[in-house]
Amino acid sequence: MPSTRHKCSACYKQYKKQEHLVEHMLLSFHSVHQPRCGVCGKHCKSFESLREHITGPLAKANCSTVFSERGCNLCLRLLDSITSLNEHKELCCFSAPAPLGTIKLPYAVSQIDVSDSNGENLIERGPEAIAMDCEMVGGGSDGSLDLCARVCLIDENEKLLFHAYVEPPISVTNYRYEVTGLTEEHLRNAMPLKEVQEKILQILYNGESIGRIRVLSDGGKARLLVGHNIEHDLDCLRMNYPNHLLRDTAKYHPLMKTNLVSHSLKYLTRTYLGYDIQTGFHDPYEDCVSVMRLYKRMRDLEHHKESIEGSFATHGSQNHFNNFTSWNTKELEKMTPDELYQLSRSNYRCWCLDQGQNTDNN
Repeated sequence: MPSTRHKCSACYKQYKKQEHLVEHMLLSFHSVHQPRCGVCGKHCKSFESLREHITGPLAKANCSTVFSERGCNLCLRLLDSITSLNEHKELCCFSAPAPLGTIKLPYAVSQIDVSDSNGENLIERGPEAIAMDCEMVGGGSDGSLDLCARVCLIDENEKLLFHAYVEPPISVTNYRYEVTGLTEEHLRNAMPLKEVQEKILQILYNGESIGRIRVLSDGGKARLLVGHNIEHDLDCLRMNYPNHLLRDTAKYHPLMKTNLVSHSLKYLTRTYLGYDIQTGFHDPYEDCVSVMRLYKRMRDLEHHKESIEGSFATHGSQNHFNNFTSWNTKELEKMTPDELYQLSRSNYRCWCLDQGQNTDNN
């Protein structure tokens, strides 16, 4: 008589003993927010592992066959028909933005209006996002110290909000011309770092008080800051911004490698957006557009409805706990795989929750 197998409802792994399934669920952090195969419904840790599941050398035969006919190689979505797929690809594949180049203007600032949106509107549509990118030159005796020499901010519509060449706080010993395209001439009349900080914070705070930004989980009227390794950019600008308002494409679990190592922005752009960047000098506007497009693609994913009370993520918490802590081991071992899955939560904050009330789509 064959022994009973205990199968995970999310990733379909099977175990001989129920306690082993429980251990798996405690460590897996399965949830509705994980990338899933459109054919079999399997949950994956990242889009990279999902890609391996449907197109890799050890891909599941049925999933691979169906996906090859009706699947989008960029967003990994499965469409209803070949016609729908062709229409979808026209929208899913972006064209590369026109770079700013190494323009000679010391800085350019668009007119920025402070938002007068009330709290109800923010809840309905979610907070606004701003993308930022910096280009670094080298300081120190060996030129290895990163100094911000150029910064760019754009809004969700890819409109340039702020661009500046930045006066480094110490002497530049390596302009890294092969990467940045910058020379001493570009920084001759650069904006002082303190003034750059003030202008960036004016854009990000959006008229909200610092005190309210710190205590409100959604930041109030303050804007989300999107970037790739954004904390490093902030460090080089000698700035701080609340962690719960940062969205980092280098550290977002679904966009990372299966072992939670970051991909380069160049790789993410080519793989998920369909075009190449950084083919010559690195351009901050080009990079800003890529991180904003990646963020919006992840934010606009439609996941199954999950109650606000059941999801730690809506509160911006950095302490990621499953609901299993309310149950003892014996109680968990009596539960079905589906019941265990209902208790499980992600160990990262899904960006779909930034959509506000419109997130709850079945």
